[in-house]
Amino acid sequence: MKALILTIAAVVLGGCSPSAPRNTGVYLLLDTSGTYSEELKKAQGIILYTLSKLQPTDSFAVARIDTGSFSEKDIIAKATFDDRPSAANTQKRAFAEAIKSFVDTSQPATHTDITGGVLQAIEFLNEKGSGRKAILIFSDLQEDLAKGYVRDNVPLDLKGFEVVALNVSKLRSDNYDPREYLARVEAWRERVEKNGGRWRMINDLERLDGLL
Repeated sequence: MKALILTIAAVVLGGCSPSAPRNTGVYLLLDTSGTYSEELKKAQGIILYTLSKLQPTDSFAVARIDTGSFSEKDIIAKATFDDRPSAANTQKRAFAEAIKSFVDTSQPATHTDITGGVLQAIEFLNEKGSGRKAILIFSDLQEDLAKGYVRDNVPLDLKGFEVVALNVSKLRSDNYDPREYLARVEAWRERVEKNGGRWRMINDLERLDGLL
């Protein structure tokens, strides 16, 4: 009898435990260095697609990658969408306008601190407490740090995160030696997976069905 009572109590307590959050958090990093700034119109399309897929209570932020990206000042737009559809739609329109303004006026960055941007994304999404966390990186994945910025061996706690590289274009030097491109992609894949994350790459921007 005692064992039966304990079993029933365990079932009841288990049923009362809070369920894991089901909302989604997305943080998109935009590479604006050099000629890659010319690709921002493509990024704008990805952002609009993402906005169309996100639901009430989901969170979304878009930030640029520049000289030092471990900073909130690089966030172009951010929102946690209201559970009222009309309010959420208003938030999405304001978000899209902020992105359009940025794309129309953006100037090329002189350096590319991808690691700093990923660190900021981790911090943002952890604070939101999202059930599903995705970091999208719109970049050629070539990190170029300014003097004095240290990113070697910086730990990236990516457990529970999905990292998706988008539009990983080839550099001019990659045409001469494709191994450079392959090594760059492989290095980021290894880094993400070594730190507990899941890695994907999407280069065909006409097929974004499985992005979220």
